[in-house]
Amino acid sequence: MDIQQTQLADVMQQMGEAVIATSETVDRLSERMDAIANQVQQQGYQIFALSDAIQTMVEVHEESMKRMDRLTEVLDRLVIAIEGTDAA
Repeated sequence: MDIQQTQLADVMQQMGEAVIATSETVDRLSERMDAIANQVQQQGYQIFALSDAIQTMVEVHEESMKRMDRLTEVLDRLVIAIEGTDAA
């Protein structure tokens, strides 16, 4: 009976060690998952900021294009006026 009790005690000890090792592994995995989640969240913020910056850049570009169109129209009229003055 003593041999069986010793073997049982050994098995129980090994099971306890396995449970502790598993718990430690799960804790480390949980910490890593938290770190990854934080990184993903930060990347989400960065993507949002980049999208906002791109949107602002597009709006500024569109406004610049409108101004260039107006400038082109004015220059066209100026050229026509100069050419009309030269012809007269």
